[in-house]
Formats: sequence, structure tokens, C-alpha cells
Amino acid sequence: MLPIAIDAMGGDRAPSEIVAGARLAFEAGIPVVLVGPAGLEGCGDIPLIEAGEVIAMDEDPAAGVRRKKDSTLVRAAEAVRDGKASAMISAGNTGATMASALFRMGRIKGVSRPAIVTTVPVPGSTPTVLLDSGANAEVQAEWLVQFAQMGSVFSTRRFGIVSPRVGLLSIGEEPHKGDSLRKEAYDLLATATGVNFIGNVEGRDLMTTEVDVVVTDGFTGNVVLKTLEGALRTIVKAMLDAFASKPEYKQATDTLLPALIPLYTSIDPEAYGGALLLGVDGVCIISHGSSSAKAIFNAVNVAKEMVEADLVGSLRSAVAPA
Repeated sequence: MLPIAIDAMGGDRAPSEIVAGARLAFEAGIPVVLVGPAGLEGCGDIPLIEAGEVIAMDEDPAAGVRRKKDSTLVRAAEAVRDGKASAMISAGNTGATMASALFRMGRIKGVSRPAIVTTVPVPGSTPTVLLDSGANAEVQAEWLVQFAQMGSVFSTRRFGIVSPRVGLLSIGEEPHKGDSLRKEAYDLLATATGVNFIGNVEGRDLMTTEVDVVVTDGFTGNVVLKTLEGALRTIVKAMLDAFASKPEYKQATDTLLPALIPLYTSIDPEAYGGALLLGVDGVCIISHGSSSAKAIFNAVNVAKEMVEADLVGSLRSAVAPA
């Protein structure tokens, strides 16, 4: 397999944690290549694609990509485009990562707009696939159908679900609930090719076994995702604070921890490595800005799986008939 290109300078903890994550993957036998400045500290025997510029986290995405042609993000996307890498990963500027992938790799033929797909943990079961999670603040009903098609392919390739159940995120389960966009999308999804549409779902359904793929606009999806992240973080902190609040709770805590640790692991965002940008002509993973070495390593594993599963080829087949 061609190496996976990792933006060494993207993220709040770059380059040290990014390089450390790449090192974990490299030592595990997964081919990787770092993209960063000459003499990158810690690079060692890991191959390096030299790039002399960095697009800052607060920089305008499109302008940064157009102006900084020697940036780590642009060079990573070009490596995929030119057949020098099989996928790209960045924990840097999300908008610039999307723009780099879109401008350099291009869209899959037939895709109206790429979408960010995020895996929402469901304790004890397969994660729910949510898209769009932030690429398109405003959408058209036809795009939601494509999101459903692409999300279904991803769910099958990533989690092995043969016929993923697709739900449209709305404010009620009934077909007539929601705004005009949701109502129009409902009718289109009901007859869409390659979509096992089960109707409207609500926010409370995301972390249940009732649905496999949930589609919505990027604005709503991002708010939902950040709300879930904040709620889970608050709950975990409250539990840990409760365990430590009295000395007599220590014995009970020691007894419960073996059962709670796997649960915590299942809802830890770093376990999933990042979100995929579906619809571009290559595998692109957008990792969280605060990603640690563990998150980067997990992102590399996901990228490897999606390359080996020919995710992009499957997306071409799913979207082309539409």
C-alpha cells in the first residue's frame, strides 16, 4: 500500500504529538510519510515530504490554500492526487483541510458537495454514522440524499453493516415534521437508490441502536456533535468527581473501574482518530485539533482500512447511478 501522508504541523499539539503518532504507526508496520519542514524534529527514519509553509488554525481556509502552495496541507493533498500517498490526515485547520482535499484531489464525479462523516459512539454496539458534521452549513434536499448514499457506503465499509438504516434528523418522527428542507428531503429519501430509509429520527436516537446512519445539514450536525462531546465530557468528569468525593467510596470505585474503563474507551473520541471527508477523490481524515499521538495512530489505522476497503471506489459506484 502507498504510504499515508500525515500533516506534521497541523493541530494544537503539533509537531511533537503528530510525529509521535506517526512513529507508532511506522513501528507497527503501516507505511506513512510525514509532511513538514526540512529537518523535522523526531522524523528520523520516517519518510518526509518537505513543505515550507503552514496554514494556521485561525487562517481563512480558501485564501490560505490558494496563497500557501507549499503548505503541509497542500503538499499532503497533492501527494494523494499524484499517486505518492494513499490517504491524507491532518489535525490542523478543518476548513483548510477540506479546501486542500477539494482543490487538489477534486470531487468524485456526480458528488454535489463533500460531507464530513463522524462516528457517534453507541456503548455496546456499532457507532452511528453522522453526516454532514460541518462541511456545508446550508444544503439542498438532493445533497442530503447523496449524504445518505455516501454514509451508507461508509457504514458498510467501516463497520460491515450490509444494509444500514438511514434516518433523517428532524424534530419529530412523523413524515410531516420539520422545515421545508426536511420535508422535501424526506420524500426524496423515500425513493432514493441504495438507501434503506427508515424515516425521521430525533437527536435522542443518535446514541441508540435504532439507526445506523443519520443525515442532516452541516450546521445542525456540527452543533449536535459538539453538544454530545460536551455532554459526555461533563458526565465522565462528574462520575470521577463523585468517586473521589469521599474516602469510603474508594473500595466501590476499585470494584467498578474494570467495568467502567471499557465503557469510557468506547466513548473516547480519540479512539476513532477523526472524521472522514466523503465525496473527494481520495481518503482524507480530519482529526481533532487537540489530537494526541494515540488519536493520530488510530486515524492512520482507519485510513489504512478505508484504502484497503476501496472506500472511494465504492462511493463512485453509489453516487454514479444517481
